[in-house]
Amino acid sequence: MTEPSGETAPEAPEDGEQDAVEQDAAGREDAAPSSGAAEPAETPEAAETPESVETSEGTETSEAADGAEPSKDAAPELSEAQAELAAQRELRARIEARKAEKSGPVESGGKLSGTAADLLAAVRAVEGGSASGGAFYAPAPEPPRAPRPPETTVRPAAPTAPPAPTAGALAGVREVLARGGAPETLAGQAAAALGEQAAEALTEDPWRLLAVTGVRPEQADGFARALLGGACGPDDPRRAVALTVWLLDRAALQGHTALTLDEVAAGLARHEVPDPEKAVETAVSEGAVLVFQEEEPEEAEPEEAEPEDAEEGEPSEAAVAGDEGPVEPPLLGLDRYALAEESLADGLARLVRTVTAEEWDGGELERAVGGHGLVLHTGGEAARAEPLALAAAARERGLRVLVTVHDAERVGAEDRAAGTTVPLAALLSGTAGPGRDEEGALALDLLVVLDAPQLDVETAAMLVEALPDGCRLVLGGDPEVLGSAGPGAVFADALAARVCPRVASRRPDPGPLGELVSGIGIGELNQVEAPGKEVVIVPVRDAGEAVHRTVQLVADSVPRAFGLSPEQTRVITVGHGGSAGTRALNTALKQRLNPGPGRFGGYDPGDRVAYAPATGRTVTGTVLGADAEGLRLSTGEGEVVVPKERVESALRHGWALTAHQAAGGRWPAVVVVLPGDAAPGLSRPWVYTAFGRAERHLSVVHGVDQALPRSVAEVLAPARTTRLRPLLIGLLATPDEE
Repeated sequence: MTEPSGETAPEAPEDGEQDAVEQDAAGREDAAPSSGAAEPAETPEAAETPESVETSEGTETSEAADGAEPSKDAAPELSEAQAELAAQRELRARIEARKAEKSGPVESGGKLSGTAADLLAAVRAVEGGSASGGAFYAPAPEPPRAPRPPETTVRPAAPTAPPAPTAGALAGVREVLARGGAPETLAGQAAAALGEQAAEALTEDPWRLLAVTGVRPEQADGFARALLGGACGPDDPRRAVALTVWLLDRAALQGHTALTLDEVAAGLARHEVPDPEKAVETAVSEGAVLVFQEEEPEEAEPEEAEPEDAEEGEPSEAAVAGDEGPVEPPLLGLDRYALAEESLADGLARLVRTVTAEEWDGGELERAVGGHGLVLHTGGEAARAEPLALAAAARERGLRVLVTVHDAERVGAEDRAAGTTVPLAALLSGTAGPGRDEEGALALDLLVVLDAPQLDVETAAMLVEALPDGCRLVLGGDPEVLGSAGPGAVFADALAARVCPRVASRRPDPGPLGELVSGIGIGELNQVEAPGKEVVIVPVRDAGEAVHRTVQLVADSVPRAFGLSPEQTRVITVGHGGSAGTRALNTALKQRLNPGPGRFGGYDPGDRVAYAPATGRTVTGTVLGADAEGLRLSTGEGEVVVPKERVESALRHGWALTAHQAAGGRWPAVVVVLPGDAAPGLSRPWVYTAFGRAERHLSVVHGVDQALPRSVAEVLAPARTTRLRPLLIGLLATPDEE
């Protein structure tokens, strides 16, 4: 890449995508098939009315007469037949008598209405030859699908924060922490993690302090020695169980939902557990962790003849290995993630099995969605227009359709007003979307999820559980971006399982930025022509210069060259720490863009912030002010209040983000900061994600020399250990797919 010169290029074309969304908003109706059912072909009253079976010639067409009178010279029949003939004659006589009683000529059927009149018209059409007799039995044509009347839905109450620990519980925890030499500032977190009985739990098992975020094993060991004295040691079963759970919790922060038994045993050995295998057995027997044994399906291979020199009765290698496929190493996991993966797999299988296949016109994606309950769509930023077009077409069919995205800032004002696109978090919380029925299911026929790679397993399970039977689900996204910040690899696992249609977009991202990012996706860091300064490289010698040039770009250079405000520019760096991490960059950016004393817990009105309401989820916003409840933020999801006790742990300044925090978002301008110490954190997915967040302009503050092209060419993201793929294969794979 080189630093190009030239005039500012026009904005990267997003019009096609926006037009599709706006068209969705204009044509959207909360529609469904009409609830009115067609009237029955004949009511009992009409069947008993003589006029309803009278033809123009006066002959009967009722089932009793069957259209023809028996021959007079027919052979005598049994008494039952004679009785039937007599009844027919009596019926004819009654009809003739009623006709004679009429005072004047009356048009046959003149007094009929509704179904009886329709039936008489059909009889006359048959008699006149203009219709066939099959018209009596042909099903009525299905009425055109009309807008569905508003349904009664219930919107769940907004989720409430867990109750704060009582003063008594906090006092008890502080007392135990003080006796163990731990900071009393951990009391709130310990009480939140362990509940009202936290003081008693820590007294009985001091290693449960590891449940508090940030506590290290060596700190928990010191706490335990202070409380228990010589009664504890490295082989204490309580320590073994707590360390096993801690290792799996740490793995979840790296995206894993499980670890192999060998990996857990190795981790325990590093923390001087004398018998790691026995420690694992203890953790499993006490129910602290779960053990799984997955079978990896293998493709069928042609049978081979047994070797001629095999002795009779000697088992073959295939018989020794078994015919159930290779067995994966045992996995250990926490119940919350195990239940989430199993629930997600069951929910996806339910959607696949309950959707009625239909023939949909249109492109490959439309045809796939018409015939299946689960469809995966892959592609870059430009490819997002395809699922949006699918949503518009489905609304024209009268279906209840919703599009959901990961980042609330990507929901346009018109889409938000029309309710056609909503943030995923708002959909799950019930603050946006169609609401739910009495059974808790979302009132939807089709849900399109963009940014699906950002789905962690617990969020995905909640979403799928909320979809009703027969609802179609489209998961769309770019498989090259970084995975979810939370545990799981939902999109990657679903793609790898090969149990549903996968539609790959052929629509490339436009312009120099699209060319650059597409090359990174295949492992090539190419030089691109950028006549409008779409890509600019800013070389730096050290971290201090990197911070200085970043502030200069955000505050001066980018606004002057592109007419963008600093609020429209995001800075992305490798991590929070370090001399050019998010902490250092945000400190420098605040001093330049919004200086102030930080009178609200270190924040001032106007500060850009990143709020983490839950592990793995980041919401960006701007500080509005503070009151007795906490710090008030303006975000893409509306106004949010951060409780005072959570400001320190859950809030950061947000001019600069990590790539994981930025994934799913997009901004007009992006400054990627790569100081020299950032090289170990670089990988192809990281670079692809960071560079791909820019819509119009990308500045790269470059201080890693050849580490950048080398990471793009050689360094892939580490694989995540999960269970979703084999679960999906076991539930949905057909024999020829295994």
